[in-house]
Order: sequence, then structure tokens, then C-alpha cells
Amino acid sequence: MANRAGDWLRQAERDLEQAQDSQRAGRHEWACFAAHQAAEKALKALHLHFGQEAWGHVVARLFSDLPAQVQIPENLVEKGRVLDNFYMPTRYPNGHPEGAPFEHYGILQSEQAITYAGEILAFVRSQMA
Repeated sequence: MANRAGDWLRQAERDLEQAQDSQRAGRHEWACFAAHQAAEKALKALHLHFGQEAWGHVVARLFSDLPAQVQIPENLVEKGRVLDNFYMPTRYPNGHPEGAPFEHYGILQSEQAITYAGEILAFVRSQMA
């Protein structure tokens, strides 16, 4: 079976572009969600690169399940935890006590999410090089 790590990484890069496009359009909740997706898919690409499959959507967990030889900068795991907060509440009205998701996200959150996802993608690229 072919190794699909490159396919996952390319989709992660496209998801990060979508996050940037959504931010420019003022859809910050979608920018945050797409940034999370970019980080998740990039880490799944790294798992595949090392010959293992990964399941789930928790970025911090995807980091912890990497092979022991992967030296993960401590701050990237923390940044993954921030991104994990954008997986569900950015999409569902019951993710917050009141209001639609778009009412809870703005430029500060989307900027942080895009930056953190970009750092995770850069880390994954460096490991796959």
C-alpha cells in the first residue's frame, strides 16, 4: 500500500489557506476551525510518514502518540491544545452558553489559530524532509 503522508500534508496546507481566506472574509469561526483541521491533518501526515496510523481529532493527543524519536518542542503541544478548543464550538451553537458560533470569534482568535497551525505545519515539514 502506498504511503499517503504527502496527500495528508498537501491537504493540511490547503486547509491552512482556507483558514487565511476565511479570516480575510471575516469568517473567524471558520478560520479557527480550518486552522485546527490543518494542524490535525499535518500531524496525521507525520504519523503516516513514520508508518503508523492515527485516529481522532485532538491535536495534543496526535502529538503525544508520535513515535518516541520525534522531538516535539514543548510549546507546540500547548499550541495544539489551543487549537483543540476550536474543533467543536466554532461550528455548533450549543458550544457556547448563548449566541451563534460566529459571535464568539474575531481577528484575535483567528490570527492565533492560523499562526499556531502554521507553526505545526512547519514542524511537520521539517520532520518529513
